Amino acid sequence: AAVYVGGKNRGCAQPNLTASWVKSVSTVGWKLIPLYVGAQPPCQSGSNPEKLTASTAASLGATDGADAVAKASALGMKTGSPIYLDMEAYDIKNKACNDAVLTYVRSFTKTLRAKTYRGGYYGFTSSSAKAVATAADKKDLPGNLWYALYDKKDTTTADWPWGAGQFTPHSRGHQYLVNSKETRGGVTLTVDRNSWDAPVAIIG
Repeated sequence: AAVYVGGKNRGCAQPNLTASWVKSVSTVGWKLIPLYVGAQPPCQSGSNPEKLTASTAASLGATDGADAVAKASALGMKTGSPIYLDMEAYDIKNKACNDAVLTYVRSFTKTLRAKTYRGGYYGFTSSSAKAVATAADKKDLPGNLWYALYDKKDTTTADWPWGAGQFTPHSRGHQYLVNSKETRGGVTLTVDRNSWDAPVAIIG
């Protein structure tokens, strides 16, 4: 299950996400995917509490990376855990915008690695994930890619849109279905479904 550990653009407060909850669900066998909603692109439509710019991308990446590690650590997610940076859709054909985003992503990921956490990234195959997967310069980019492609195919290989050797082995997640209404224990929930073959949090 994905859990939103932090970020100024996180959609809502998470009062039930505590270290004790993480420990309890881990004890019964749950695997958790830490997700951090950091700064968003300057060319992205809509308003967000935190947007990066070309001049702030590197510093924001470092600040947000350090915050992501602090938030994950406070929840009992140990070093070696991945943290997936959530980057929503934007116009990657806008070179200035895309360059700024990649600067931010590199800074965020470099900060994670310096603190011995794994770099992960969530984005869309048509935009944000594509930007990372097709970047000519791979330096300091995340090693784990979680791609959103709503084709209802429970796979991380059959619909993988880039080189077969990229993000292997065991470094891919695929969000293949959103807003699925499902009933568990008499309670109906709206969930997003993912196929997963990538690192998850290490719980202490």
